[in-house]
Amino acid sequence: MAQPKRRPRREVKLPFTVAMLPQDDLADFRQQAWAAYERLPMPHRKMEAWRRTDIRGLRGEALRLPEEGAYRNLPPVPEALSHPLVDAAHGGEMTLLPGSHERTFDEALAAQGVIFTDLRTAAAEHPDLLRQVLGKIVPPEDGKFAALAEALSQNGIFVYVPPGVQVEAPLHSLAWGPGVGLAHIDHLVIWVDKGAALTYVHESASPDEGGQTLHVGAVEILLGDAARLHFVELQSWGRHVWNFTHERAHLGRDATLEWIFGSLGSHLTKSFTQVRLAGEGASARVSGFYFADGKQHLDHDTRQDHLAPHTTSDLLYKGALTDYGRSVWRGMIFVAPEAQKTDGYQANRNLLLSDTARADSIPGLEIKANDVRCTHGATIGKVDFEQKFYLQSRGIPADEAERLIVEGFFDPIMQRIPFEGVRARFREAIHAKMG
Repeated sequence: MAQPKRRPRREVKLPFTVAMLPQDDLADFRQQAWAAYERLPMPHRKMEAWRRTDIRGLRGEALRLPEEGAYRNLPPVPEALSHPLVDAAHGGEMTLLPGSHERTFDEALAAQGVIFTDLRTAAAEHPDLLRQVLGKIVPPEDGKFAALAEALSQNGIFVYVPPGVQVEAPLHSLAWGPGVGLAHIDHLVIWVDKGAALTYVHESASPDEGGQTLHVGAVEILLGDAARLHFVELQSWGRHVWNFTHERAHLGRDATLEWIFGSLGSHLTKSFTQVRLAGEGASARVSGFYFADGKQHLDHDTRQDHLAPHTTSDLLYKGALTDYGRSVWRGMIFVAPEAQKTDGYQANRNLLLSDTARADSIPGLEIKANDVRCTHGATIGKVDFEQKFYLQSRGIPADEAERLIVEGFFDPIMQRIPFEGVRARFREAIHAKMG
């Protein structure tokens, strides 16, 4: 009996061409990134990193890049998104809009040598600084979407804090991506030099709309020796957005990174997040929270690379899922042979709020040194019946009891967030998703 023929695998096709590369002072870099984009395969489920995330539903052929000034005919930024999330006045704010950007910046910070500008201006006015970082932390060869972000980014931000400068007021940026059928592509570069300190808050958001929209982003972070960065990142894309990001931080000797990541929106998200502890004594704490409902699919791929002795990393991702929500978390702690006295930890905890929700959790260790302490763990479970019964027996309605349990589940993450504005934004999301 003849075997049935297999249907050919549908590959996502994107409409971008070399003619679409922006004509600016980054032309050489963009050409190199474009060459990598054309050379690299489109992700598919036979690739280990993409095995649990199917992107064949993305109808990329119809996508288009926003034209200059496109934001004028699209929904504006909601007033709520302009409120400070860190309980303090901002030292600078930048909004990335379709076909444009807006910026305010404290002149006192500029007088100290702090740079907070769009990527194209940085290429024209600070080329020597930019060339030392751009594409070095996240090389285009990292993947198809990494190369696309660096070749075609219409919007981007460059932040530089000179040696020893302590930026007290946080910097804030917002990538606002309204519109259906558009491809929003951006690139964020942060360099905190030796002994300097910065708090930075970056949000990505859009309204819920019909159809499909694409976001592709790259985040490159460089911390010099003894530098400190508190980086807060909140993703609230509309439910029609397909979101792909490559993000990496490179830490020098005794550098400290506190990275807080929240994932609440999008139809599908695939993010790669990596910390490279390259200098002795470097330390990173990464905290992630996510909540998927409806048919959201959130896939987070994290990596902690210990490349020098006496380095420390602590990663905790917690997520709740309801309806048909799906999450995937793949984590890896890598310890190089020379990275003795490493202390690495990673954990992923998931709370299922419906019988149709699903969470996949895959921790991993690759250790090539013999004097280290590395631990990992993962849990997936449902709301504890006895906890819910106890609350109901005290007169609390069932829905409110479940919400309190979910808030308690996320409390270890909330305790890592020193900013009430971020905590309040996440509480609002919990209420909305459970409402």
